[in-house]
Amino acid sequence: MRSTFHGIETARRSLVTQQVALQTTGHNVANANTAGYSRQTVNMVASRPIEALGMQSSNAPGQLGTGVEFDSIKRIRESFLDVQFRNENQNNGNYSIQVDTLEKLETIVNEPSDSGLRSVLDKFWNSWHDLSENPEDLTARKLVRETARALTDAFNQTSRQLEDLRADLSENIGVKVAQMNTSLKTISELTTQIRRIEAFGDNANDLRDQRDVLVDELSKIANIKVLDAGETYQITMGAQVLVDNGTAAVMTEEGIVASAGTDLLGGEVFGMIRSRDQFVVDYQNQLNTLVNGMVNGDVKVTIPAGSVLPDGTVLNGVTYTGANRTLASDLTVTVQGLNGLHQLGYTAQDTLKTGGPFFVSKDGGPITAGNIRISADIEADASNIASSMRTVTNGTTETVVKGNRDVAMLIAQFNDMKIDFSSVSETAITGEGTVSDFFRSVVGQLGVQTQEAQRQAENSQIVVDQVDARRQSVSGVSLDEEMANMIKFQHAYNAAARFMTTIDQVLDRIINSMGTVGR
Repeated sequence: MRSTFHGIETARRSLVTQQVALQTTGHNVANANTAGYSRQTVNMVASRPIEALGMQSSNAPGQLGTGVEFDSIKRIRESFLDVQFRNENQNNGNYSIQVDTLEKLETIVNEPSDSGLRSVLDKFWNSWHDLSENPEDLTARKLVRETARALTDAFNQTSRQLEDLRADLSENIGVKVAQMNTSLKTISELTTQIRRIEAFGDNANDLRDQRDVLVDELSKIANIKVLDAGETYQITMGAQVLVDNGTAAVMTEEGIVASAGTDLLGGEVFGMIRSRDQFVVDYQNQLNTLVNGMVNGDVKVTIPAGSVLPDGTVLNGVTYTGANRTLASDLTVTVQGLNGLHQLGYTAQDTLKTGGPFFVSKDGGPITAGNIRISADIEADASNIASSMRTVTNGTTETVVKGNRDVAMLIAQFNDMKIDFSSVSETAITGEGTVSDFFRSVVGQLGVQTQEAQRQAENSQIVVDQVDARRQSVSGVSLDEEMANMIKFQHAYNAAARFMTTIDQVLDRIINSMGTVGR
């Protein structure tokens, strides 16, 4: 025998279930534009049936259905796509930082252009050419001094910009580490809340979405992997455990930098460390090598016959003094850069004065792009620029032939002379080349590195967008689909309500209208 009120319970369950489905649909619609939100669905199942009641055993066929109920509200999420997205996101973070750094380096180098270092260098060599045409002209000497001053200023400014870029990257590393710590702490707190809620059998869908958004952001900062298995939730970076359930590790800038290349292999932090310690430092070293090589690097020159070397000059292991100071024939020797060549000549002073170093360092140490400057003597008096290699002797008095231009001619041709840059480099830079060749190689290397980084960044961005689009197709909210679901659940709710009304009318007929005959 069936229960009289069985239909009411069946209708009630249907009303509750369809109402929950409608509320979940409304929740999805409300969060259609919420970043990281995963659409949710109500898992409806037929409630447990019962056998028709009887004294011993029912003769009714089958069992009585008891309606519908929902056993869970789940979010639609595909973990495989999450893993793909995070793996590609770390590559995108790495290459985007590299592109940004290399493009800033291109701006600093500013080549090819009419206002870069190459233009300043050309003006410096041209001023020596002008001096060689009129070595006694004071204006030409001052022009050499001014173009040299412009050259040192350009080197100093470029060096400062590189150092500022390096400092900015170091500061940004600290900012990213602080951001990592904040995210890790929040993720661990959300994990604790999720575990507490799900211990009672519920699904903490919205909290899981919030945690996944933070994990996605974290994946762009560093290469992380997520383990979400039952009671265990861990985030690792290589061998380092960043989050272990409700416990978050505290990262330090020193620790992150030390782990680069081992545990840290991707993400924005890795891109910053690599950009700072590889790209920026490399171009600082190359610029310093270019400057020091130009000033002090070994270079072969041919000194013309008739030149009178300063007393005590040592060339190729030979000391020139006394009568052998005057060269009977051309002499090919190795000198130490522009400074060494300048010191072989004589100034335009009335007294016999040899040229000193043309360039010196501000701090007295090795010459670099950051500390190069003109010597104090030349700054004070442009006539201290050496241009002549000839002297004449009247009796016991030796004076300079101021109209001679041998030194000025050699320095004017210095841009075409091959310098042994390995003689002044403490890095792996080897071989010979002109100043122009070396500078072109720096610019060319920068261009190739930037182009490659841009290619990698574009490719990684395409993959990230593609994977994210696939994630959205699975987890994202489709308003068209939700509207269709809303109508479906609305009709189901209306039908359940109509069923409840029908059962109510049947019971009213049974209770209030039956058994009243003869009254």
